[in-house]
Amino acid sequence: MLKHYRLYVVLLFSVVMMTGCLNSGSPEGHIDKILDKTSEKERDFAENQEPLNKLEVEEKEIYEKTIKLGMKEYDKIVELSDEALKNIDKREALIEKEQESMEASEKQFNKMEGETEKIENQKVQKEAVKMEKTMSDRYRSYEELYEAYQQSLANDRELYELFKKKDLKMDELQIQVDKINKSYAKVVKANEKFNEITKKYNQEKESFYETAGIKETETDKK
Repeated sequence: MLKHYRLYVVLLFSVVMMTGCLNSGSPEGHIDKILDKTSEKERDFAENQEPLNKLEVEEKEIYEKTIKLGMKEYDKIVELSDEALKNIDKREALIEKEQESMEASEKQFNKMEGETEKIENQKVQKEAVKMEKTMSDRYRSYEELYEAYQQSLANDRELYELFKKKDLKMDELQIQVDKINKSYAKVVKANEKFNEITKKYNQEKESFYETAGIKETETDKK
């Protein structure tokens, strides 16, 4: 049986910084601005999650309808397969948009380079360095998730092209299903890793604010 999943991702906190003892011209102040803009760059990434999950559910329904049909209903199988292929195209477009958002986020976050070294308070500097390292790990983790998801889409595409073959053999279909299940397992694993690192980053970001004496008000979790 083909495995399906609904991906979800842990998103960055979006916060409005309140005036406190922080000097906006200080290294901490510069980092604050960079982090805020970094979250903004991931807005498309956040907004993609709901439509992506919806498409995954729709594709699951198409698959279940397709496997219930016999070859006497070949025209219906082709119709459903074409519908699934359009679904894959839409998911691919969303993933590309998501990846562009993450690239923009990383480019913005990289502006932190050199700022942490200027922080005079060692405790604050330590928190900033830790947070910076975790965020770098998060970007690498997303690349793994992106590549795994792209491969899973390619395997899904092969499956629905197979369904359109009139002389499709059951062993041929099973080989493809096994291939898809393995790629899905990689996506789920990569997704879990990305979520764990994002949670860790959010915690370290809060710790940095607290140690630096920055007051924050959480407006939403994107």
